Amino acid sequence: MTSTPHDLAAAFTDRFGTEPDGLWSAPGRVNVIGEHTDYNDGFVLPFAINHSTTVAAALRTDRLVRVASTFAPDEAPVTADLDTLEEGGVDGWAAYPLGVLWAMEQSGHRIQGMDLLVDSSVPVGAGLSSSAALECSVAVAANDLAQAGISRRELAGIGQLAENRMVGAPTGIMDQSASLLGEAGHAVFLDCRSGESRLVPLDLEGAGLELMVIDTRVSHSHSTGGYAARRRSCELGAELMGVPALRDLSVKDLAEAAGVLDEETFRRVRHIVTENARVEDTVRVLSERGPAEIGPLLVASHASMRDDFEISCAELDTAVDTALDAGAIGARMTGGGFGGAAIALARVGAVTAIRDAVEGAFSAAGFRSPVIFSVLPGAGAARVA
Repeated sequence: MTSTPHDLAAAFTDRFGTEPDGLWSAPGRVNVIGEHTDYNDGFVLPFAINHSTTVAAALRTDRLVRVASTFAPDEAPVTADLDTLEEGGVDGWAAYPLGVLWAMEQSGHRIQGMDLLVDSSVPVGAGLSSSAALECSVAVAANDLAQAGISRRELAGIGQLAENRMVGAPTGIMDQSASLLGEAGHAVFLDCRSGESRLVPLDLEGAGLELMVIDTRVSHSHSTGGYAARRRSCELGAELMGVPALRDLSVKDLAEAAGVLDEETFRRVRHIVTENARVEDTVRVLSERGPAEIGPLLVASHASMRDDFEISCAELDTAVDTALDAGAIGARMTGGGFGGAAIALARVGAVTAIRDAVEGAFSAAGFRSPVIFSVLPGAGAARVA
């Protein structure tokens, strides 16, 4: 990552021959709990992390968009014309920023052409939503430059539209909402049906805790088959149960569901229904007793994802089990699954022992060395220069 805003501005000038009009930043996110509930109209509890994507941007006088990255300084910018840009018409990482501008226009906001240079400290493929960080940094930049006055809530929907339609990943609205609505020291409790959200205190530092991210370095992609197959199972379960979405089922409905659904679909449904309940329980525990008490809910969430939703993998299970054995209060995989990262909630004094234990377990199993770091709830997307 380019070290300072000044460095990114200078890199922009080197690349495009003019100074940027400004710099905008948006964070990745960690989801405390609530996995795959978002596209089922359910509840999620993410927080914006202190790792972000920053875009330097300058308006053009035409309708062309040029997008480049500091990670590929020798590659020519990807160029698109907003007048001819079509759904699915862009391949690779540039589909995310160009998709946001396309989605803004689809939503009735005319956007001028611009040059964009992207830089990021959000690990790619680790389940920390580097894609939403990229989308939201471009969204707030374009919103400001166009003086469009689009609300944060609508911007989240624009980011989701870009990811669903331009990228082809059937994701929900959680990641963009966390990136746009987060505040330091808080998680975002989001109702994915209504779009309403509220901040929930998550003062890890004050409680003497750290949230460790264990990046397994097993890459995943939301646009591949596993994620889409789980979504189809959820839609089938809702249809067979006669409800608009799995959000409309409660734990007491699972007995009936067991008699209606085939075994696999039932397990997928059971994960969503119980995960929604765990999100609400976590919000209550955080509000009443603080973050040190949510460990059992994290552990139950991982078991549900591993056994009912079947989106874990050997590396994620090793990370979670080893962290718990080494003293973590709670641990679970986070993100869409099939790789990516686990999180472990730990007292500050236990962090080193947990790190050493996980690294040792990965080595013994012949896995790639994990990347382990801590995150704090940070601020949401904003102009930074």
